[in-house]
Amino acid sequence: MSTSANPVANPTGSAPRWRRLLPGSLFSRVTLIIVVGLAIAQLLTFAAIRYERNMALRELMMIGIERDIASSVAILDRLPAAERAGWLDRLERRNYRFVLGGNAQGSAPRSEASRQFAAAIVDAMRPFPVVKVGEVAWPPEGLQIEVRLGDGSSVVVHAMRVGMPVSGWVMWLLAGQLLVLAVCAWVAVRLVTRPLAQLSAAADQLGPDLKGRTLVEEGPTEVAHAARAFNAMQQRIAGYMAERVEILAAISHDLQTPITRMRLRTDLMDDTHDRAKFRQDLDAMNALVREGVTYARTLHGATEPPLRIDADALFESMVADYEDVGQQVRLDGRAGAPIVSRPNALRRILMNLIDNALKFGNDVTLRVQAGGEGGRLVVSVLDNGPGIPPGELDAVLKPFYRVESSRNRSTGGTGLGLAIAHQLAMAMGAELTLHNRPEGGLEARLALAAAPAR
Repeated sequence: MSTSANPVANPTGSAPRWRRLLPGSLFSRVTLIIVVGLAIAQLLTFAAIRYERNMALRELMMIGIERDIASSVAILDRLPAAERAGWLDRLERRNYRFVLGGNAQGSAPRSEASRQFAAAIVDAMRPFPVVKVGEVAWPPEGLQIEVRLGDGSSVVVHAMRVGMPVSGWVMWLLAGQLLVLAVCAWVAVRLVTRPLAQLSAAADQLGPDLKGRTLVEEGPTEVAHAARAFNAMQQRIAGYMAERVEILAAISHDLQTPITRMRLRTDLMDDTHDRAKFRQDLDAMNALVREGVTYARTLHGATEPPLRIDADALFESMVADYEDVGQQVRLDGRAGAPIVSRPNALRRILMNLIDNALKFGNDVTLRVQAGGEGGRLVVSVLDNGPGIPPGELDAVLKPFYRVESSRNRSTGGTGLGLAIAHQLAMAMGAELTLHNRPEGGLEARLALAAAPAR
């Protein structure tokens, strides 16, 4: 079956530009959508009201203004010529005025509304003859209508259409309504998304230690039900993990007795060569059982509380311990400041990484970089061994996985050292990654989540 991409999808795999402009959180996105929707609805309502008022004004104007203009022209016609100028100010209105003498300017009306407005005025002027009707550029859609009076003189009517005025308080009222609706939308969206944020935070806190935060089982029915389900899930997972640790501990305890008996029996063997092989196998079994229980306990949780520690002193003491047993481990770099971390878990992680490096190489360096990835303290263990195939860098962090195809425990180990280090790193909020070095060898990089304690 073809798996070709949708032609409208972005071929580069990145989100469309319009989507990248959206806020990142669900709370912000839903609030923005509701507020923008309310604003558009308000604008559409305002536009509809304004359009309806303009239509009503046009009808009123078409009905009344032409009669007012015709009445004013009739008054000017009955007045003596000498008195007409004194009446112009009295007859002037906001949307029309009169000029004695002269000629109408402009061209024939172009818009349908202007033609209807001019036709209504011309019809109302009868029996006064209309000499010319012209539309001028200013005011917009303004008309100049030249009318001949009874004595042969002319009067030019300057008429224009006036829109329906909108009071300033109307805009403030609409803005206030939008603000109230926006606040209500913010409260409603916060009420909906807050339980999701709490659920997400509780899920993030549910790490390998299985000591997540218990959610409060209150609020709306759906929220309370989700909180109860999440709390029950936490309890079930913790119970399953505790049961697994107990089973492994019981198996380890029960295996110690036959292993001890077999060790005693090997001491009674006459064949020195076979006795050494048996003891080697028993030691491997004992190490496997011991590390299996240790790995299970790291899955069950880390009860060690974070402490303020001198990281440099910890690293120096570890390097000194290896030197005391004849193992050459160099220390490169310094933290330069105390950190907040779990010292026993950190020591166990680094010991597993250093032991793994010494198993496959003879030149091991413990490198410390302050202010590394994201300002965190990065501790790396570097060796000059054969490295790991790139496709197996993640797999070796799984339990009982060994790269060596021979499966020889004397060189390949139990396959739990890196897995234990990985689980402990996750339990303390750190990140453990493996990288092949360009010059050869492996780098086990531990990025501590705790920033230096100042």
